[in-house]
Amino acid sequence: MRRNLNAFRDLELRPHVLNDVGTLDLSREVFGRRSTLPVGIAPTGFTRMMHTEGEIAGARAAARFGIPYALSTMGTTSIEDVAAAAPDGRRWFQLYLWRDRRELSLALLERARTSGYDALLVTVDTATGGLRHRDVRNGMTIPPQLTARTILDASYRPRWWFDFLTTEPLRFATLTDSASMTSQVIGSMFDPTLSLDDLAWIRQAWPGTLVVKGVQTVDDARRVVDHGVDGIYLSNHGGRQLDRPPVPLRVLPAVREAVGPDPTIVLDSGITNGGDILAALALGADFTMIGRAYLYGLMAGGQAGVERCLEILAREMAVTLQLMGVPSVADLTPDDVVLDADAAARWR
Repeated sequence: MRRNLNAFRDLELRPHVLNDVGTLDLSREVFGRRSTLPVGIAPTGFTRMMHTEGEIAGARAAARFGIPYALSTMGTTSIEDVAAAAPDGRRWFQLYLWRDRRELSLALLERARTSGYDALLVTVDTATGGLRHRDVRNGMTIPPQLTARTILDASYRPRWWFDFLTTEPLRFATLTDSASMTSQVIGSMFDPTLSLDDLAWIRQAWPGTLVVKGVQTVDDARRVVDHGVDGIYLSNHGGRQLDRPPVPLRVLPAVREAVGPDPTIVLDSGITNGGDILAALALGADFTMIGRAYLYGLMAGGQAGVERCLEILAREMAVTLQLMGVPSVADLTPDDVVLDADAAARWR
């Protein structure tokens, strides 16, 4: 996670003075439709644990701002309920393939298609769960348990606990109707046998846009493009899977050069402000996604907090574009960004 953040902090944005930037365009076309901002909300699991408005808050905020919202397979609000809560919003669905349960995956795809989700993000960097030592150290369980430690923690956060204990129990709403089944769901979720062959039947089963999420190397980017996907999603899961993986921002220029201008490239991992988004676009990404950044807003204030996060990002992008002397995100090029040369060399 620190390496993701440092990649953005180490770069330079190159300003061009005496350019007319009186009118700005922050919009971006992604997968055939225009997004008001060049950023969407990434799929996150356990979202109602952050705030009980959870996925509903994210989907409604995204719809209000005219950007895509991606629902996780491990979301805590169902495919149908998210669609009903934000019927005018653009929705994407992120898929984990269940081990030895292809029929369940197909059922999820059909539910997403019927509910109007237009893009499928197949996550491929989860052959197994990562060693999330911080979660273990903090005693994280799904759902959270009332222990001596959490009761002490609750004494500092009574409003959160009251809200959590008086609303619908936390569960993987798309997968099970029972909160008690969550540990079984996690244990059977990840499939170490997933291979490129699986893309063929997913492509056949899904009529919409197909994106592979979790690509981290140039070779893998070429491989998935050769298998007919519509988009490459560069991501190292925010640093929560493999430790010390390639940093997506640093891999991005080489991936763009390798696959050419046609495949759509989406990027996340490490984005914390509007300047980060612009840097990724300049270096070759077509679109970006945020996870932690919007979750912080969600935790702070539910839907209003997510909307405030998006307002901040939009303002940062507008000011940064003007100070760079670039009137539109479509005008950004690699010449507008300088990655730290020494750091970039280390990760090639």
